[in-house]
Amino acid sequence: MIEIFYTIFQETYKILFLLLPLLTAVAMIVWLDRRVWAFVQKRRGPNVVGPFGLLQSLADALKYIFKEVIIPASSNKVIFILAPIITMTLAMIAWAVIPFSESFVLANINVGILYIFAVSSLGVYGIIMGGWASNSKYPFLGAIRSAAQMVSYEVSIGVIIINVLLCVGSLNLTDIVLAQKNLWFIIPLFPMFVIFFISALAETNRPPFDLPEAEAELVAGYQTEYSGMMYAMFWLGEYANILLMCALGSILFLGGWLAPIDLYPFSIIPSPIWLIIKILFLFILFSLVKAIVPRYRYDQLMKLGWKIFLPLSLIWLILTSGFLLYFDLLPTN
Repeated sequence: MIEIFYTIFQETYKILFLLLPLLTAVAMIVWLDRRVWAFVQKRRGPNVVGPFGLLQSLADALKYIFKEVIIPASSNKVIFILAPIITMTLAMIAWAVIPFSESFVLANINVGILYIFAVSSLGVYGIIMGGWASNSKYPFLGAIRSAAQMVSYEVSIGVIIINVLLCVGSLNLTDIVLAQKNLWFIIPLFPMFVIFFISALAETNRPPFDLPEAEAELVAGYQTEYSGMMYAMFWLGEYANILLMCALGSILFLGGWLAPIDLYPFSIIPSPIWLIIKILFLFILFSLVKAIVPRYRYDQLMKLGWKIFLPLSLIWLILTSGFLLYFDLLPTN
């Protein structure tokens, strides 16, 4: 009995050790996001609440906590409440398989990449539920747009991931990182990295692909009728998904926790720090795109996904498999 309680405590400790820093990181990247936009637009950004405005996210969180939660009278109340909970929960549990070092991972399962792909695919349900349960045309249109958009770009991301898996021969994320000890996959698969990055923008509803939240024509999209902490939970889920895509891009193409050069002083920096640096680098690119690139039309969004990215990723998959087969480089494990 004592061993059972000890095991439960140990697993709970691991989960909290992952979730608490993740929630803190989400708050901090919202601040970083706004600072990057301000830098591009030559203004100051958050700078009043706390040193350099670092406590601005905490102030926003307190504002959401004390705001009234309004549930529309004509809405489906159960689904309306469940939608943001599902969105945030799915965004958090996907992090269970992200390895921060060879030994520092919550669940080192053999099908880690498949787990992330499955969980991130389920994320669209929270958005659809929120849009439909609101019983309003603007949220419903935003939810329909989001469903079409996420499904479209998941196809391209799936094909891109297969390119990496062909080079590794494993679905385990730790194995994918270790396979890049000599050469990061961003070098031989650079076109796939570019397509993955743009597809990740669309997958997470980031500009220039933020059509599900287009305030010009949809007021605010699928979360129009939400307020208070229920509204904040949608944003927590969205930013956790953005960080997840940055982490996945780092693991698939940038060597994960591996240092760029295995020499002093790079070799003395702890492995998790390298992964965090790479995640922040990709996130800053996400923010720069939002500040610089204008929004796409919806027909352009769908054309880019189905008529350009999907054929290109399939062609590159054929080239990658042919190259590995011709030079007898296919993994044997």
